[in-house]
Amino acid sequence: MRAPAPDLPLMFENVSLRAGDTLLLRDIDLIIRPGAPTLLVGPNGAGKSTLLRLAMGLVAPTLGAVTWGGSPDPAPRRRAMLFQRPVMLRRSAGANLIYALKHAGVARDVWPARVRDLLERVGLEHVAQRPARKLLGGEQQRLALARALARDPEILLLDEPTANLDPAATRAVEEIVLNAAASGVKILMASHDLGQVRRLAGEVCFLVAGRLHEKAAAEVFFQHPQSPLTQAFLRGDLVMET
Repeated sequence: MRAPAPDLPLMFENVSLRAGDTLLLRDIDLIIRPGAPTLLVGPNGAGKSTLLRLAMGLVAPTLGAVTWGGSPDPAPRRRAMLFQRPVMLRRSAGANLIYALKHAGVARDVWPARVRDLLERVGLEHVAQRPARKLLGGEQQRLALARALARDPEILLLDEPTANLDPAATRAVEEIVLNAAASGVKILMASHDLGQVRRLAGEVCFLVAGRLHEKAAAEVFFQHPQSPLTQAFLRGDLVMET
């Protein structure tokens, strides 16, 4: 287990984000600490992906502040982010990882061993020489996870990484995520699948229309939700903030 991440806690302090006339996030006060995965849930348009982009420093808040380990510096150090549809480079699976290792500043002499380790970690050692763009969707997503892990991240941000995958591929990705979390990587992940949230989450953050309505340990979130909107969401009702 690695030491606590210097990028943590990740803090959103009264954060709002506006795009033109649209308020994407509103008055977010949230602290993400080391530990078990934190899952972001909510209906479409809730602001889950936007919150992740803010965490990665891809966008800046309109109001408020986002800090990492007490620092306002948005430049990622040991952070990595995975999107729903990762871009595969026009090269082999192994060469995709070499590209990531190179840009992470890893010494060239350890590349072969690191590539083997990363491919084994995600169960893709048999496709090392195969063109990455020829891999199946689930294989591409696992390769993208390996590419993110090549940075040796302390925080891994995942934007619905299994949204387009079948159940078997979803289970494979979830296993990688849980193994990464067990190794000390902090997972902050958006998901629309409540079954997945039950399987992965240590804590859950529930958003509606850009506002954080509830944050709780996973067991409390599912068994004793406090917000009426959370209760409606878990019943499967249409949820809209008035």
